[in-house]
Amino acid sequence: MNIVRTPSFRRAFKTFPPSVQMLFEKQIAYLVRDIRHPSLHAKKYGGTTDVWQARVSRNVRFYFRIENDVYRLLNIRKHAD
Repeated sequence: MNIVRTPSFRRAFKTFPPSVQMLFEKQIAYLVRDIRHPSLHAKKYGGTTDVWQARVSRNVRFYFRIENDVYRLLNIRKHAD
């Protein structure tokens, strides 16, 4: 699978500190290898059928679509516990 970062994702990503950015890169490597990796907790977001959510940390989630062989990263944001 390939990764495509949308402009909106890039803007949101820049707002996070380097520690979160590094953790995100680790999680993306897991996603590319196996969407079912336990630390991702990947699942479909809300009631939608095409947007997925995965965990960066306890407080941060990223959102993506699966399009053929591409993970299209849509957003990253803080998650309310």
